[in-house]
Amino acid sequence: MFPGLPPLAPFRPRLLQDLRGYTRQKFALDAGAGVTVGIVALPLAMAFAIASGLKPEAGLWTAIIAGFLISALGGTSVQIGGPAGAFIVIVYGIVERYGLANLLISTVSAGVLLFLLGWLRLGSWVRHVPVSVVIGFTNGIAVLIGLSQLRDAMGLQVEKMPADFFSQIGTLSGAIGSFNPYALGLAMVCVLGLFLWPRLWAVDSQFRRQIDSIQGIRALKATSRVPAPVIALVSLTLLAWALRLPVDTIGSRFGGIPQGLPVFQWPAFSWETAKLLVVPTLTIALLGAIESLLCARVADQLSDTPKHDPNQELMAQGIANAVVPFFGGMPATGTIARTVTNIRAGAVSPIAGIVHAATLAAVVLLAAPLAMHIPLAVLAGVLLFVAWNMGEWREFARLKQFSNHYRLMMVSTFAVTIVFDLTVALELGLVLAFVLFVRRQSHLFSADIHSQTDTNVEARLFGTLFFGAVAKLDPLQRLADTAAPGLVMRLDARQLISLDTTGLNALEQLQRSLSQRQGRLVLHGLNAQPRSLLERSGFSQHIDLEETGPV
Repeated sequence: MFPGLPPLAPFRPRLLQDLRGYTRQKFALDAGAGVTVGIVALPLAMAFAIASGLKPEAGLWTAIIAGFLISALGGTSVQIGGPAGAFIVIVYGIVERYGLANLLISTVSAGVLLFLLGWLRLGSWVRHVPVSVVIGFTNGIAVLIGLSQLRDAMGLQVEKMPADFFSQIGTLSGAIGSFNPYALGLAMVCVLGLFLWPRLWAVDSQFRRQIDSIQGIRALKATSRVPAPVIALVSLTLLAWALRLPVDTIGSRFGGIPQGLPVFQWPAFSWETAKLLVVPTLTIALLGAIESLLCARVADQLSDTPKHDPNQELMAQGIANAVVPFFGGMPATGTIARTVTNIRAGAVSPIAGIVHAATLAAVVLLAAPLAMHIPLAVLAGVLLFVAWNMGEWREFARLKQFSNHYRLMMVSTFAVTIVFDLTVALELGLVLAFVLFVRRQSHLFSADIHSQTDTNVEARLFGTLFFGAVAKLDPLQRLADTAAPGLVMRLDARQLISLDTTGLNALEQLQRSLSQRQGRLVLHGLNAQPRSLLERSGFSQHIDLEETGPV
C-alpha cells in the first residue's frame, strides 16, 4: 500500500480459523471454561477498578466489552482480556493528575496506537523488550499494588490516596489512628483462604480415602472446584453482613453498582490537555502490548492451540482499548491469571473468552444489587494476593547468577518504578538496555594486527563494525596517519558480520589517510551485507576488493 514499506498485516481473527470444524464437544469445553473464568474475573475486575481510583463498574464493563472484543478479534485461541493489575499504578496516576476524562482520551489514543503497531507488523518487535526490564517493572508494580491496598486492608480513613510512593507512606502513617481490626481480619482471612483453597484437596490418596468416609466431606469436596476468589468473596461478604461488621463496603463508598447496560459517553476533549497526555498514552500502549504478548506466549506454552499471531493480537487490543472508554471503561490487555484459569478449565478456542464476557454481563445485570454488601477489605485481600503472585520475587535471589548488565537493568527498573513511576522506569530500562547492548557489542568487535612492515600491514576484522565499535580502528588509523609512502593495508573481512554507516565512515577515513601517502586499502573476503553497503555508497570504487575461496 505504501511504497518502501513492508506489506501491512492482514486482519484475520483467530476465531475464524478455530470455527472451522468446531464441534459440540469443543463448545462444551469452551462453555465450561468460559463460565469458570467469568466468575473468577468478577472480583478481580471490581478490585482492579477500585484500586485504580475508578468505580467498580468501570472494571466490570471493561472485562465484558474488552474481553469480548479481544477474544473475538484477537490472534490467540485461549487468551482472556480485561483490566489487569499492571495498569493500576499508571491509571491511578493519570486519574489523579489529569482527571477521568483525560484517562479515557489516553486510553482511546493508546488503542489507536496499538492497532497501528499490529497493522504495521511491529508485534514481534514489542516482544524484544529485555526480560530484566519486564521483571523489574513487574516486581515494582506488585509492590505498589500491595502498598495501595493497605488503606482498605487496614480500614484506614483516608479520603484519597496520593499516587507517588513516599506520599502514600506518609498518608498511611498519618491515618494509622483510624485502624480497623475487623477490616484487617477480613483481608488476612481472604489472603489465607486464597492461598489454602487450591491446596485444600491436594493430599495423598490414603488421606483422601479417609476423609471421603466422613459425613458431609463429599458435599464440601464438590465445592473445591469453585475458584478461590469466588469462595472468598461470597463467604466473607456473608460473614461481614451476618455479623454486621463495621467495615467499608462497595455500597458505603460507591453506592453500589448500576443494574443496567452502560451508557455511551463522549469524553470532554481539549487539545491543550491532550498535548500533556503523550507520555501517558505511550505508557498505556507499550505496557498493554508487552503484557498481552507475554500473556500470549504463556498461553502458547500451556495449551495445544496454534501459536499466537502477535500482529493480530495487537490490532484486537487496539480496537478494545479504543472502544471501552466510550462506555466508561479503563485500559485492557491480556491477563495471565485468567488466561491460565481458562486453559486449565479446558478452553480450546476464543469462544471460551466470549462466554466469559457473557457470564460477567449476566451476573452484573442480574445480581448487581448484591455487590453493595462486598467489603472493600475483601477486595483488598484479593489484590494483595494478586500482587504477591504477580511478582517474580525469586529473581532477586538469582541475581548473582547473571551479569552485572542484567542486575543493573532489573534493579534500577524496579527501584525507579517504585520511587518515580512506571513511565520513567520503562524509559530508563529501555535506555539502559540500549546502552548496555551497544557496550557489549562493541567489546565483541576486534581489529587485530597480525603482520606489520614498513610497506605492508595485515589485520583481521571480527564482529560488527558499528558506531559503538569504531574506536577499535584507532590503532589502524594511527598507522595510516604516520605511514611511509606506498603502505598497503590489507584487512581480512571474512569474519566481519555487518557494517553500519559510521563504520563505513571510519573505513573511508582510513582510505583517505593512506591515499594521501600513495598507499592503498585492500579488503578481502567481504560478506554480503558489508559488500552491499560499500557498493551502494560507491566506496568500493576507491579501494581494492579481493575475493577469497571458502574458508
